[in-house]
Amino acid sequence: MSDRRLEPGESLRVRIGRMLSLAIISGELAPGTLMTVPRVAERFAVSATPVREAMLDLETRGFVETVRNKGFRVTAVSDELLQDIVEIRLLLEPPAMARVAGDFPAERLAGFRAQADAIVDGARTGDLHAYLLADQRFHLELTALLGNDVLVETIADLRERTRLVGLVSMVESSRLHVSADEHHRLLDHLAAGDTGAAETLMRQHIRHAIGWWAGRTEEPRPPGA
Repeated sequence: MSDRRLEPGESLRVRIGRMLSLAIISGELAPGTLMTVPRVAERFAVSATPVREAMLDLETRGFVETVRNKGFRVTAVSDELLQDIVEIRLLLEPPAMARVAGDFPAERLAGFRAQADAIVDGARTGDLHAYLLADQRFHLELTALLGNDVLVETIADLRERTRLVGLVSMVESSRLHVSADEHHRLLDHLAAGDTGAAETLMRQHIRHAIGWWAGRTEEPRPPGA
């Protein structure tokens, strides 16, 4: 788990919860890992109160469960639940990207390129915290172009519930770089107005959640496939 110090601008409770959830989503904190409030507080150099509050928030969201007199244990997401989450994402996100491709604002391309660069940099340096934050921002801001706040909130929730327990092992392989590069390829399709290619690539990208990102083998596809 990252031990980077907290930055100003957010409450400690929110910031600690976000960092812990990212570590759980990426698999850095594996299912079954037991966390104690004092140890986490020491890691972040904060008092126990915001840590306990963050842990209770995570428990409400299903990321951890209370272990009496011991602390909090990271929960596991079953293969069945992960498959269900991915199926819902496949119903929402690829068609959304097809719609974005149909009316992509050219003046926003440079900004999205910078975000895609941040994802690639996170993969290159092995900084999963930066990778996941940049990835989330990229996809949610693209979806926000459709002007449907409910859709953005729904996709954000589904993405947070998608555990990527194989992501840590991908750092030492080329697979994380392949996944990161797909963000630039998606922008290529959006900028070209290629609705079919954008939808197909987004479908492939999401399926990594039950392939590479879940620690399973996956046949790599060449660019444009």
